[in-house]
Amino acid sequence: MTPPTRKPQDGVPAPSAPERTAASAPRRRDARLNRDRLVVSARAQFAQYGIDASLEEIARQAEVGVATLYRNFSTRDDLVRALYDLALAELHAVRGEIEAAPTPWEALVVYTERVAEWLVAAPSLPPILRRMAQLDPSARPAAEFDGFIASLVARAKKDGTLRRDVDAVDLAVLVTMVGSLGGLGDGYAGQWRRQLSIVLDGLRAADAPRPKLPGRPLDVKDYQATVHGLTRRAARAAR
Repeated sequence: MTPPTRKPQDGVPAPSAPERTAASAPRRRDARLNRDRLVVSARAQFAQYGIDASLEEIARQAEVGVATLYRNFSTRDDLVRALYDLALAELHAVRGEIEAAPTPWEALVVYTERVAEWLVAAPSLPPILRRMAQLDPSARPAAEFDGFIASLVARAKKDGTLRRDVDAVDLAVLVTMVGSLGGLGDGYAGQWRRQLSIVLDGLRAADAPRPKLPGRPLDVKDYQATVHGLTRRAARAAR
């Protein structure tokens, strides 16, 4: 026999709306934390194994069940799209800092530094971008940002700080090349600022002053250690 439902008049008052909200808050917080852990894990797994990385391993590294992964991302491509949207948001967040730079050249330096640093720290981006190009070849969500950088390039040329034979696509290619160091291990990744400074020197107008390069170059032993995965010496050299 089913027991009768207890009503407020039975002596147990029904929970108020604030009480119900307070009770659900920890569940919402846990759900957000689970999603955040899945994002971090997916980025790490995609960086190491590509877009075909095991979803089960992504869930395991995030310390959640596979069912939790599928509640947040019903397909692999939903997960890729979510990571892509996060990457775009991070990219557009840099725009305010670029706009605050006092000169067009300094704005371009901020742009190259922040994007290179972003790519070095997130080596999962190249496979994510390639997958998104397959999913939606016509999508150009970064077009507005590309136009913004092109206008900076034009202004830097006009004031004589950027060599005149360089365009915005050149900068995009160069910063992507520097950012790719993040996928080659800590020994290479630790060199990105120095290598970017060399690239920037090549972009300056011929008569522009050239500041001292940061850090120090790897010597032959450091480089060989890096190539063969013995990165402790290289990591020290990059400090």
